[in-house]
Amino acid sequence: MWGLLLALAAFAPAVGPGLGAPGTSVLGLAPPAATEARGSTLAPQSSPVQPPAGKSNGTSEQHVRIRIVKKKKIIMKKRKKLTHPGPLVTAKPPVTTTPAGALDPSEEQEPGCPPLGLESLRVSDSQLEASSSQSFGLGPHRGRLNIQSGLEDGDLYDGAWCAEEQDTEPWFQVDARHPTRFSGIITQGRNSVWRYDWVTSYKVQFSNDSQTWWGSRNRSSGMDAVFPANSDPETPVLNLLPEPQVARFIRLLPQNWLQGGTSCLRAEILACPISDPNDLFPKAPELESSDPLDFRHHNYKAMRKLMKEVNEKCPNITRIYSIGKSHQGLKLYVMEMSDQPGEHELGEPEVRYVAGMHGNEALGRELVLLLMQFLCHEFLRGDPRVTRLLTETRIHLLPSMNPDGYETAFRRGSELVGWAEGRWNHQGIDLNHNFADLNTPLWEAEDDGLVPDTVPNHHLPLPAYYILPNATVAPETRAVIEWMKRIPFVLSANLHGGELVVSYPFDMTRTPWAARELTPTPDDSVFRWLSTVYAGTNRAMQDPDRRPCHNQDFSLHGNIINGADWHTVPGSMNDFSYLHTNCFEITVELSCDKFPHENELPQEWENNKDALLTYLEQVRMGITGVVRDKDTELGIADAVIAVDGINHDVTTAWGGDYWRLLTPGDYMVTASAEGYHTATRSCRVPFEEGPVPCNFHLTKTPKQRLRELLAAGAKVPPDLRRRLERLRGQKH
Repeated sequence: MWGLLLALAAFAPAVGPGLGAPGTSVLGLAPPAATEARGSTLAPQSSPVQPPAGKSNGTSEQHVRIRIVKKKKIIMKKRKKLTHPGPLVTAKPPVTTTPAGALDPSEEQEPGCPPLGLESLRVSDSQLEASSSQSFGLGPHRGRLNIQSGLEDGDLYDGAWCAEEQDTEPWFQVDARHPTRFSGIITQGRNSVWRYDWVTSYKVQFSNDSQTWWGSRNRSSGMDAVFPANSDPETPVLNLLPEPQVARFIRLLPQNWLQGGTSCLRAEILACPISDPNDLFPKAPELESSDPLDFRHHNYKAMRKLMKEVNEKCPNITRIYSIGKSHQGLKLYVMEMSDQPGEHELGEPEVRYVAGMHGNEALGRELVLLLMQFLCHEFLRGDPRVTRLLTETRIHLLPSMNPDGYETAFRRGSELVGWAEGRWNHQGIDLNHNFADLNTPLWEAEDDGLVPDTVPNHHLPLPAYYILPNATVAPETRAVIEWMKRIPFVLSANLHGGELVVSYPFDMTRTPWAARELTPTPDDSVFRWLSTVYAGTNRAMQDPDRRPCHNQDFSLHGNIINGADWHTVPGSMNDFSYLHTNCFEITVELSCDKFPHENELPQEWENNKDALLTYLEQVRMGITGVVRDKDTELGIADAVIAVDGINHDVTTAWGGDYWRLLTPGDYMVTASAEGYHTATRSCRVPFEEGPVPCNFHLTKTPKQRLRELLAAGAKVPPDLRRRLERLRGQKH
């Protein structure tokens, strides 16, 4: 769907270079692939130009000017001067200003305070106001950094706050509810496939009562500061205040915007809380956790160091290994956690968490690193839940599938990375569209009536085109596929960001070219259960007061959705995992904010901690057993386990053990293997926690016995030889 919208956007009228400020950060264009959680539309990149300063609330006698830049005009607006009650400031190094009053952003700016929480939704809709709005969908509650628009302009979920066209003095206001030290502002333009709207400069004012206001002033000139804003819709632009201001309210007053558009912006406010004994409002709960974990963002070097520390702290239950390298040569490290690390124990299921497939979706990476610290710490404490999990399960944690993309995002910073930068690997490949499409050949075979007799309904082979030397397959994707083949994974979750929802296969629509369509798997009841378990134990998803992240309210459906019914994703890891291996995998969209500030990591950990543990425990749901040779008692590898009424089979591992996830009920289960008679038995899955043992002993066929005798060099008995000769004669 988003790929189609982006293709349509290519036919929109070209937009000339916008107006911005020299030295402001510019988001490099990424490859034109749809973003997973509501793709963003990137306007053509241009070289930013310093905008002219408008009148500073009547304190300057400058004339209104129009500056032509490639035939694009800047709209200049006069503004009345407001009362200045006297500065409430704290010390801050001076910022260089131009004589006209516009800030000179030539020096590198570093944010000093964390975000107030517009993007992460810690700031509620009721705290946002504006002078006017074009529609409800363009109201102040939509003026949040990185918010994504709906399918069409004019719906309830547009991609910014936009003032009415006739509003000559627009403003966007945030109520921090407490005295707050404001230090900076980050802005973007309007997210839209069809329109280009952004503010090119603005002023900032403050108030303690929303009645009396004072402006941010340049130290050198004493004039109201004019801050350079955006030169495209998507690149976040940071401006630090010349002097931090202590106030309760902050207003952004757009001065200039793109010709032909309107005053539209998305914003985040950088602010530090301060103590006030006379504060009438109750304080918001602190973002903290009682767990002694490392709550910060880790680049590649810091991640390796942390994993090594966990391994050294818990050497008996951990093992670090690499499954391959990224395009730039960074290793894809995995932390294995089990009571017998390094070996597959017969009857013990293998589970995994994969994070960082999209490098800019950083929360999953940190949650996986926090999880390995937590499991180590709690195991040493003797926590019974964690001890059972590690003794009955082999857990594999891949914190960064796309380390190249993450390093790009990390260098930009949590608030300036935008919606898409770092999403792709270094080759420009979206890894979640890079796995082999096994859906299409399966569905074509089903339509021809070839499944399961001629074409299997499981473990579909890789297509010939996919294994060619020049196939467009990322090294990270190849590494994960080989990892899947080596280890008999049963359960997995793929951790993403940018939304609050759990999606389950199929991710690709069955109808060709359909943008979205309900496309369930034969195991739909299992996938819905797994998704509900995570969503139902995630604190943020269960918050009844939370608002939707962007343009869909998933809470109406229990915060779960079929992936293809959301938007089609050909070549997804979830679909590939289900059709090429035994593993059942879902996607968890962890947060509205793809790259939350590190001061929000403790709260995000608390939101997801129980869900991460509970989901791993679902590997006990269903049946498990060993398929053995009746004569030798040896396990039979690659035996097929089929369940009546479910057109998807699984196979045994090399030791003959298997795990088949099922919801409670009575099932007829059949085990079959080449050279053996099939065996069928009834297996009941109760509502109590399992798994239920369901073992099989298979008997060799006479033909298989003969093959084994001949292979061993044994002589065929005379009576058997005469019988075989008679059978050959009848055949001829």
